[in-house]
Amino acid sequence: MISLLKAKNLSFRYKKNSEKVLNDINLDLKKGEVVAILGLSGSGKTTLCHCLSGIIPHIYPGELKGEVKVMDNSIREMKLPKIAEKIGIVFQNPETQVFFPVVEDELAFGPENLCISREEIGDRIEKILSLLGREDLRYKKTKHLSGGEKQLTALASVLALEPEILIFDEVMTQIDEKGKKLIKDMIILLKEKGKSIVMVEHNLENAELADRKLLLKNGRLKEFAGEL
Repeated sequence: MISLLKAKNLSFRYKKNSEKVLNDINLDLKKGEVVAILGLSGSGKTTLCHCLSGIIPHIYPGELKGEVKVMDNSIREMKLPKIAEKIGIVFQNPETQVFFPVVEDELAFGPENLCISREEIGDRIEKILSLLGREDLRYKKTKHLSGGEKQLTALASVLALEPEILIFDEVMTQIDEKGKKLIKDMIILLKEKGKSIVMVEHNLENAELADRKLLLKNGRLKEFAGEL
């Protein structure tokens, strides 16, 4: 299988006088694979998401050692717009990612910033909402959406950039059981479409769809043995 995202000997600390948050991390994500990274709160899961998505070092500074490669390209040397075309990240709280009053405008924002034509943007929006089975969301006001629908909207806005790799940072934490089912069904669908997914979770039930489970503890990543 083709390796799409690889971390090699990755270590990170936010300040030189602080302890390392990540220590000698190695990860290899294959095409069409769903990998769950499990860990308790404060274990560094979000920091790892930021490193894998290029938020570190491009937005958040610190001491970064080792490397992350996206399709054999160093993430340090890639510009953020180019990274966004390859990797999409969805955060725990959809309120931090949904800004526009109407769902259609939310989905169009990313592609507009990449100077994609209006016709192509319209086609992408239609295709993504059809893929998710939620064409009804297109003209809804985001303030009227449920938690699960907002999370789906955040995801759809990422999918509008057509990334091959998706990173979910505890996306099911703040939504109800109905919302969780929406997200899980969507993960199954995306896997069937050949997308590669990193799921970061502290809840084992949410990680049941993963092909592999890894544990992040004390800054190190290892195979999950059944206990957090």
